[in-house]
Amino acid sequence: MKQYKNTKINQGSQEERSEDHFNFFVDQFDDMRVLRYKLPGFESMSPGLKKYIYFLGRAALVGRDILWDQNFRYNLIIRKTIEAIINSYPGDRNSGEFRSFLVYAKKIFFANGIHHHYSSDKMLPGFSQVFFKELILESDSGLLPLEKGESREELVSKLVPVLFEPSLFSKKVELKAGVDLVAASSSNFYENVSQEEVEKYYSALTDNEDPRPVSLGLNSKVTKTDGLVTEEVYRSGGKYGPAIDQIIFWLEKAAQVAETQGQKEDLDILIRYYRTGDLKIWDEYNVSWAKNTVGMIDYINGFIENYEDPLGMKATWESVVEYTDVEATKKAEVITKNAQWFEDHSPIDPKYRKEKVTGVAARVINVAMLGGDCYPASPLGINLPNADWIRKEIGSKSVRLANIAEAHDVTSHNNGFLEEFAADPDEVARSRKYGSQADELHTDLHECVGHASGKLAENTDPNALRNYASALEESRADLFALYYMTDEKIVELGLLPDEEAGKASYDAYIRNGIISQLVRIKPGKTIEEAHMRCRALISRWAFEKGNEENVIELFRREGKSFVRINDYQSLRLLFGSLLKEIQRIKSEGDYEAGKNLIEKYGVAIDPVLHSEILERYERLKLAPYTGFVNPDLIPVFDVNGDMSDVVVKYPDDYLSQMMAYGRDNSFLSPFRN
Repeated sequence: MKQYKNTKINQGSQEERSEDHFNFFVDQFDDMRVLRYKLPGFESMSPGLKKYIYFLGRAALVGRDILWDQNFRYNLIIRKTIEAIINSYPGDRNSGEFRSFLVYAKKIFFANGIHHHYSSDKMLPGFSQVFFKELILESDSGLLPLEKGESREELVSKLVPVLFEPSLFSKKVELKAGVDLVAASSSNFYENVSQEEVEKYYSALTDNEDPRPVSLGLNSKVTKTDGLVTEEVYRSGGKYGPAIDQIIFWLEKAAQVAETQGQKEDLDILIRYYRTGDLKIWDEYNVSWAKNTVGMIDYINGFIENYEDPLGMKATWESVVEYTDVEATKKAEVITKNAQWFEDHSPIDPKYRKEKVTGVAARVINVAMLGGDCYPASPLGINLPNADWIRKEIGSKSVRLANIAEAHDVTSHNNGFLEEFAADPDEVARSRKYGSQADELHTDLHECVGHASGKLAENTDPNALRNYASALEESRADLFALYYMTDEKIVELGLLPDEEAGKASYDAYIRNGIISQLVRIKPGKTIEEAHMRCRALISRWAFEKGNEENVIELFRREGKSFVRINDYQSLRLLFGSLLKEIQRIKSEGDYEAGKNLIEKYGVAIDPVLHSEILERYERLKLAPYTGFVNPDLIPVFDVNGDMSDVVVKYPDDYLSQMMAYGRDNSFLSPFRN
């Protein structure tokens, strides 16, 4: 599971940046901005550790094409067309339409495809079809992705409706109730099959009595040929084989210089999984990886998260390479040492608590490389593995991405967002004093003990919540964290200095869930993304249930809407009550109850409030979505040709990195994989 930045969507503009801001800032376009992140302490590492990071970093980049194809079947053709135009179009590059084309290209690179990375809506070009035709006809045909015998005119005819027709492939992930979610979604996990056929296929394979079930469908595409429903498994020699072979190549290099024997053994199992696609080996790897907490360097690499599958089964490919921030990890270790206390005092039904919390390992880390579905938009926290039985028997690893959070925080200071949407000066002052540390603790609690808490009832299907599973799971982890943020135990453990810090977390969460996250949504749209549905559900539910006691107040001042918490203790009890119900829903696999919660509180938007918030935000000239360029890790070779060191260069051009990645990390055919 991933935790995305949930309170600081208030990204800064280019104007009036401080020196620190300038050091992080790279680019801004439309509703997106791009930052750098730094690698503190990298230069002082031993050459061996640097080489290990370098090889893992290469394995994080070479699978890039996989994600693009998973997101939409035309994405690789579109990306290679865009790259060819940028590399060879001879026309006026200063014209308004070409500048609009470049903005569109940047947005597509940011989203790893033509659908917005957060809303999943298709992003329409800001230039004409006539100009698009000109771009292709005048670009180098040798660079364009033309099939054998295909002309540039035919490429235009193929791509124009895909890019310009609003109703065609309009949603990457459709979650609307009452429709065929497979047919209505453009993500490339299914072909020629209906939702009913997919569910019937996997129902026949599900064994609800298996205490250690594999994650069915995690690494495959479901297709139907001649009336037969089958799976195309992602593996060497199978679907995505050429890219997976590149991942294997660099993982083998990494295994040769791993810090410990345990790390080498983990990599050997992961390589075996990539060769076979066998999900039992994937579980074997996750068990071994979760147990292995020795060493400074760690990584994730695989088909892991299922947010982009409307049925919540298929996983996108992703990778993160990381190294431990030793000092900052000490606070996370306090949480994990007290994990059993948090579980025992959780307000959920005791029968759904874990009798013994096992193997919760938490660290604060610095990212060294982002890849796949973690690039360029990065999570702030990660908790893995996802399989419930592994969490129960073995445990999990939780990380907070410190250098990613630092880049967010530095570039969000003094940009006017907090002053615009906070209820009063006291709330602003509390946020400035405690906001960052409260946000960090919320992430640690969410990842370290929130996702690791609770258990399923016997024989509950782990996929029972289907398209609502991700939003409900994020809600469960958020509520667990929120419930404890104002507990006196937090101050006693030294995790926060006083009760006011916990209040700052509540202020930010409710303000975001009811008001400020609306800046991410276009007029007339509903809430689609799982983390946003989570925050809306929790905040709106608490507002409604606390209405009689005026626990949360939505009010207007000088023609503007604000939200204020009047009773923090009552709000905490409401969080506990909702946590109890959502844990019951997950433990029992109560699909209808989960659906009702999400649809009632987490989807619809008040259009009047939405319009007001968008107008206020527009005046700030900010961008609500943040992505990152990776540092360039450059190997140094001695006179014998052996790698002797790795140095870091921080790029200052977003588009150049995207073009370089397209040139150096492209291993799949754009036509059929």
